[in-house]
Amino acid sequence: MQSVAGALDRLGELAGSPSVATLSAAFAAAGRELALVGGPVRDAFLGRPVHDLDFTTDATPEQILEIVKPISDAHWDIGREFGTIGARIAGETVEITTYRADSYDGQSRKPAVVFGDSLEGDLVRRDFTVNSLALRLPRIELVDPSGGVEDLIAGVLRTPSAPQTSFGDDPLRMMRAARFAAQLGFEVEEGTRAALEELAPEIDRISAERVREELSKLLLSDRPVDGLRILVDSGLAQRVLPELPALRLERDEHHRHKDVYEHSLRVLEQAIGYERARGTLDSPDLVVRLAALLHDIGKPATRRLEPGGAVSFYHHDVVGAKLAKKRLRELRYDNDTIAAVSRLIELHLRFFGYTDSAWSDSAVRRYVRDAGSPEQLERLHILSRADVTTRNKRKADMLAFAYDDLEQRIAELAEQEELDAVRPELDGEQIMAALGIRPGREVGEAYRFLLELRLDEGPIGEDAARERLLAWWAQRGA
Repeated sequence: MQSVAGALDRLGELAGSPSVATLSAAFAAAGRELALVGGPVRDAFLGRPVHDLDFTTDATPEQILEIVKPISDAHWDIGREFGTIGARIAGETVEITTYRADSYDGQSRKPAVVFGDSLEGDLVRRDFTVNSLALRLPRIELVDPSGGVEDLIAGVLRTPSAPQTSFGDDPLRMMRAARFAAQLGFEVEEGTRAALEELAPEIDRISAERVREELSKLLLSDRPVDGLRILVDSGLAQRVLPELPALRLERDEHHRHKDVYEHSLRVLEQAIGYERARGTLDSPDLVVRLAALLHDIGKPATRRLEPGGAVSFYHHDVVGAKLAKKRLRELRYDNDTIAAVSRLIELHLRFFGYTDSAWSDSAVRRYVRDAGSPEQLERLHILSRADVTTRNKRKADMLAFAYDDLEQRIAELAEQEELDAVRPELDGEQIMAALGIRPGREVGEAYRFLLELRLDEGPIGEDAARERLLAWWAQRGA
């Protein structure tokens, strides 16, 4: 947290940058108000990088367009119905929004867009006091009607108005409380936290698409576990991701098992650590984080109390993959994300068989093939390593060494065989030519035979593959 003077100096430098100076001068010349608002001002106080330049004004969207057209390299009005105009000025992307006074009617899933008439009125209708800060331009004047600076210093999240009013205006703000707590490392103020529990059912009024976007932003934050705990403790997760609180399985005095909820959060934390340390994926990676969080959601449905005090979760990988697919569809995730996450969950137990006995080259090839792309294989590496949360150091070291060995085996085979693209030595055209058949089901069967041969034995060459294919075809015909 920077001092107020230090933050104002930083904001002054920002106000003097070419894009902001050009924009503020144009609005002043047009007789319109303009203020830098929200995240950029907050982040200046926190010493965080300022990325998105968001402004607010008393000008209508039509008037904003008239002002920015002459000074911008490009402009767009995709958010016009919500009062927002985007532009690129002096190489910077900016968004300018008319003062807002949004509210929900308690029935619809989207807010009614109502334009406000003052900067202070706009600020007190925002989500949290730390985001209700503005810098009037072109004069450098901090506007803080709700005590946002004090809350920044204290590391506290609270709403500018009564939380019941703020969350009633937009229930998605309850999920944003969890997200900002995770992003900023702040505590949710007691009254605000109580309102989360009281109003959790109101989140049902929000569209699945908006819930998905907020959940994704939370998972992509630096400390998502802090925010996820808030969602679970408040009851919000029960409404938007019920599989997560369901992991808090009841304890039985005669049967013992690992706390699946705490284990899953730990796996997520460890996956983030591997994601960053390995540096092989774009970080943060949403697929890795969703898979880590949801990898054991099949356990509640498959839990069995065995004789002697053991607890089993047979096939929880397969069940969990199906549950994840269903939940992610309901949250309107795209098909590629759904397929990638559910496949990782389905495969997350595969590695543990490697420690029981040495795998053949065929088994290693199938592990790579089943993962899919190189990117998916790397995600599977991360998830499998992160899934080791035992406190038994000897066991943890044994599993780590085993996975090191597996990765080494994969690397060695990849050098020899182009393992990332395992395919038969004959393609469809060559299969049809060798067997004298036309396109159809039989070509697919032959292709699968050759693929299994390739996985079992590695590269054998086109001539040998053709001979084996003809022998298979003759035996099949017999």
